[in-house]
Amino acid sequence: MTDPTRTTRPATDLLDAGERLSREELRTLQVERLRATLRHAYENVGFYREAFDKAGLRPDDCRSLEDLARFPFTTKADLRDHYPFGMFAVEPSRVRRVHASSGTTGRPTVVGYTDRDLGTWADVVARSIRAAGGRPGHKVHVAYGYGLFTGGLGAHYGAERLGCTVIPASGGMTARQVQLIQDFRPEIIMVTPSYMLTLLDEFERQGVDPRATSLRVGILGAEPWTEEMRREIESRFAIDAVDIYGLSEVIGPGVAQECVETKDGLHIWEDHFYPEVVDPFTGEVLPDGDEGELVFTSLTKEAMPVIRYRTRDLTRLLPGTARVFRRMEKVTGRSDDMIILRGVNLFPTQIEEIVLRTPGVAPHFQLRLAKEGRMDALTVRTEARTDASPEQRRAAAELIAAAVKDTIGVSVAVEVVEPETLERSVGKIKRIVDLRQDG
Repeated sequence: MTDPTRTTRPATDLLDAGERLSREELRTLQVERLRATLRHAYENVGFYREAFDKAGLRPDDCRSLEDLARFPFTTKADLRDHYPFGMFAVEPSRVRRVHASSGTTGRPTVVGYTDRDLGTWADVVARSIRAAGGRPGHKVHVAYGYGLFTGGLGAHYGAERLGCTVIPASGGMTARQVQLIQDFRPEIIMVTPSYMLTLLDEFERQGVDPRATSLRVGILGAEPWTEEMRREIESRFAIDAVDIYGLSEVIGPGVAQECVETKDGLHIWEDHFYPEVVDPFTGEVLPDGDEGELVFTSLTKEAMPVIRYRTRDLTRLLPGTARVFRRMEKVTGRSDDMIILRGVNLFPTQIEEIVLRTPGVAPHFQLRLAKEGRMDALTVRTEARTDASPEQRRAAAELIAAAVKDTIGVSVAVEVVEPETLERSVGKIKRIVDLRQDG
């Protein structure tokens, strides 16, 4: 869908001051902000003061970006251990908003924002929407969930900051969302990729051609998705589908964004978030271009700075193209989502690629792990398309099983279930269900 006549870099007047920095100017700013952040965290967060002291480090020991590798990591477990507000670095009276993760696997991780943090967040999301092709005056249909989840409100205030009109649809009520898109005629939709596919199915169920809508750009995030899914969405919707990246522990959506003119990975807004990629097992910092686990240090956050936060997302860092900032490849999976099945490493995105190219099934699937005797067994459950016959469903199951065996090298069971059978939450399907502990 990208217009081949577009230039690689946008006109300078479309960029903000941070986007116009040279690499040298950016590096100088990063060092200044990094040293200030380390001091702020050390002086105001007991966890960081103890961790730095234990490592024999002080904030001023960081004189360059390379020195950051000497400092300890922060993990999700650390945030949960200090639930709810133990990681905050400002007085409670300065906190204007809190968000939290779902907490489905334990205590939620809680994050806080000062007035300035909320302004920074709106700025980076506005920058992201503009990089995706959004402009002042566009209508933005926000189908991310609102509430403690950062997606809805993060997208909402960023779109308003850019000068867009926001349609705060949130998640759910799919038939109504389809009607709102037809009635309000938004140019942009912000949504999880899996819920975007649900909306596509609903358009077609209602007999409405999704290619005839007003939508021109889909800004999709909150879960890993593949190039196959991009092609599926772009061809069925006649839009540009671009990736947005963020996580609540760092700020929310708006940490990195794919530019519509290149669609070649997500430019990280490095003037606010400093990235590293490390070996998931040793923690060693890897050179740009090597795949590993993404780590972030916030550079401008007040209420809850994070130092070397391990995201568990797997990617690699690459030079910038459409912007001066470095890019990260689309996340291929999470180190904690990797399934080791009878000695073979498997990621949900590998299954997604197979499901998306299989006739007769919708792009919605779930992986269920169980014990069969002493061995682990994996069942791929995928939803049938509404018009698929019983014969097509059986053929699809056989094709998926054969493709997994051929490409990944492991045998799995496949169940093709009825449409809209798999449970959805905040616009996403839970990809992995581990039943082994129940056995």
